[in-house]
Amino acid sequence: MTAVPTDYRTAGGVVIRDGLVLVLDRPSRSEIRLPKGHIGPGETAEHAAVRETREETGYRDLRVVRDLGHMLVSFDLDGERVVRSERYFLMGLASGVTVSRPPGDAAQFRVLWLPPREALSRLTFDAERQWVRVALAADPDAAGGMAAPAPP
Repeated sequence: MTAVPTDYRTAGGVVIRDGLVLVLDRPSRSEIRLPKGHIGPGETAEHAAVRETREETGYRDLRVVRDLGHMLVSFDLDGERVVRSERYFLMGLASGVTVSRPPGDAAQFRVLWLPPREALSRLTFDAERQWVRVALAADPDAAGGMAAPAPP
C-alpha cells in the first residue's frame, strides 16, 4: 500500500449536547461547517481539535469523549489538488461557559445548535456530514448530563 502525501493536517470537533449538534455558520462563504483547523508544529491532533473548537465557538469547557478517527479529504483549490488529513473528536461541554473568541473567528463564525437531521442537511461539505454520522453512531448519548450550552 502506498502512502498518500498530505498537504496539511487538521483536527476538529463534533460537539453534541442535548440531542443537538454544534455547527458554524460562515456567512462570508455561504458555508455551514464543523469547527476545525490546522494542527500546529508539535501539537497533538486532540489538542488542536480542542483549541480550534474553543477559538471558533467560544466554549471554554470542552471535553473529548472519543476519537472518531482519521480521513483523507481531497479537493481542488485554485486549480491545485489538495489532500488534507482530517481527524475529528466527539466532544461534549462540561459547562456552557464561554470565553472571548479571537476577533477573526468571532467575525467569521456564528454558532448554531441544530438537531442532527438539520445539521446533516445544512452542512456544506460531504466529509463533515460523514463526521457527524460517525459521531452519532459512535455514541449518540455521549454528551448527556452536562450543562446546557449558552450562546457565545
